[in-house]
Amino acid sequence: MNRYPFIVEPGKPYVQQVGEWVADVFYDALPEAGFEIRDEQIYMAFQLEKAFAEKQTIFAEAGVGTGKTLAYLLYAVSYARYHRKPAIIACADESLIEQLVKPEGDIAKLTKHLGLSIDARLAKSQDRYLCLNKLDQARTEYEETELYRGVYEALPAFVSKSEGLQAFHAYGDRKMYPQLSDRQWDRINWDPFQDCFVCEKRHRCGQTLSREFYRKSADLIICSHDFYMEHVWTYDGRRREGQLPLLPDHCAVVFDEGHLLESAAQKALTYRIKHENFEQLVTRLLKNDIRESLAVGIDEAIARSEALFELLERHSRVIPGSDRREVRLNGELYGAVARLRGTLDAIEEALVFESELYNLDGYQLRIVEEHLEMMQKALGLFQSSGSLICWATDSPTGLTLVVMPKAVKEVLREGVFSRAMPVVFSSATLSVNGSFDYLADALGIDRYLSFSVASPYEYEDKMEALCPLRAGEAGFSGKLEAAARMLLRTGGRALMLFPSREELAEFQAAVPQCEAISHLEFAFEGEGEISRLIAEFEANETRVLCAVTLWEGLDVPGPALSNVIVWSLPFPPNDPVFAAKRQDALSPYDEVDLPYMLLRLKQGIGRLIRSRDDSGLVAIVDERLRANSGLTALVNGLLPPGVELGFEEEEAEFGEN
Repeated sequence: MNRYPFIVEPGKPYVQQVGEWVADVFYDALPEAGFEIRDEQIYMAFQLEKAFAEKQTIFAEAGVGTGKTLAYLLYAVSYARYHRKPAIIACADESLIEQLVKPEGDIAKLTKHLGLSIDARLAKSQDRYLCLNKLDQARTEYEETELYRGVYEALPAFVSKSEGLQAFHAYGDRKMYPQLSDRQWDRINWDPFQDCFVCEKRHRCGQTLSREFYRKSADLIICSHDFYMEHVWTYDGRRREGQLPLLPDHCAVVFDEGHLLESAAQKALTYRIKHENFEQLVTRLLKNDIRESLAVGIDEAIARSEALFELLERHSRVIPGSDRREVRLNGELYGAVARLRGTLDAIEEALVFESELYNLDGYQLRIVEEHLEMMQKALGLFQSSGSLICWATDSPTGLTLVVMPKAVKEVLREGVFSRAMPVVFSSATLSVNGSFDYLADALGIDRYLSFSVASPYEYEDKMEALCPLRAGEAGFSGKLEAAARMLLRTGGRALMLFPSREELAEFQAAVPQCEAISHLEFAFEGEGEISRLIAEFEANETRVLCAVTLWEGLDVPGPALSNVIVWSLPFPPNDPVFAAKRQDALSPYDEVDLPYMLLRLKQGIGRLIRSRDDSGLVAIVDERLRANSGLTALVNGLLPPGVELGFEEEEAEFGEN
């Protein structure tokens, strides 16, 4: 059986043959199946051919409706079969993964209309999986014990048995628990402080079983940006420790919604230190027959760690609109970090001697050594404070110190872009003012191909763009009134996008008291698993979906999404990561805030028109548009040709636009 989707001619460049086959698919096979031929799609396909042939990085900016997903999937599958290694499709988040693999998604279309059987497997982030240990804790310690007992009782029978497994059985994925809110899920899912390597249940864990399954994919492995960057960041360390990397060797990478990769890279490069976890880990050593000097050193390290976190509590403050606390670095904190590092140095030296006496369990010792090494790397960044970004986060069990290097481009350049393989960035928003330099510089990409094609849709008669705030309407109450008018215009059928969870929560609390829209049905991100919320939104045409993370990737054609309401212009938050970016910029507003906002806003606007038959309204409820003509001009520059931002006046009536 020929493993290729076409008959290969010996002696002819393979990628050239792929290009010819892709052309046949777009010109013949798909039109015969009822698909529309798009010149933009054909153009994109030939640009991708060059990137795959030359193993280069390419920015593929293609507007809504160009069919960019089909184009890169055809190349990725063909390339994977030639190299006998899977290609990686990295999506911005888990909801985008679900969009790609849903029954009516693009992979299913290729399977149905080309007879192309594609082996596509999901590699989801660890926090998308159930933790059996945390579930045991939740069944007895939280007020919703019946809820968690139900989750436990629904686990597969083999989880509590010891015999070997005969076949892969997926379980424990967040998608399987749509009834749980995000708060309820956080109590039982994996988190960075779980000590998986010493967990006696790890070989029955849904995350472990899924990882063994996706490694064997022949064609595609689909994961999130976060997961791919964690693979890059942990690759060398896992190999040194005799562990398999998170992802197998692969032949190509596609970053769908690639403009979001930098934030995923920063997230992956973070170190997290928590006093409670450090104390629990090193206290294990005291239960062994160890020398007194090591025991004294452990007690001293615990005391110095506790002192450091007491200082962090005093020298950090809550940042409005962010779940991160700003840490005010000073001499007192630097001194506490240096003292703790000195004690950790002494413990690490003592452990080398202790290991030669064979008084400690080798596996337990390795876990402690890995944790100490992580702490030393994180705390070491404080010695060159110009190279680090840090913040603290709250939890019921105390602060977590989060530390990350300021620049991620070096890691990306070495771990991703120096490899001889095609890397595709696909999105409708990769350039700013026609240039890809903003994204290329942020990611450390020195050499790349690029192209940009517009959407084939005629927007002039399909889309209305409006700032619905009337003169005099301001503040939260004014925004609420304006948003209510827009919701009534379309009878719901709206996606409301919020820049932060705090703004979403404020709106959610106000909805029951707003009589004008009390009859509408609202769904709020966080109330349940996101793919279920999206499916219910598609099925109920009058529902309103309110979200923080759906600026990208949401694909809901038809009347169910006839209105996109942007609650506020999505400028970046005032958190430590963006504060560091602003500090390094000559003009922070022009170099950091505006490009971020414009890219995100353009993505949000793109949620409205998803097919040639779609039409509707984009409403941006931000009073800055009335006050700042320059900002209005920039927003107009994002809108499709023929569409211009209008302003609602006092005498306007519903439906008169």
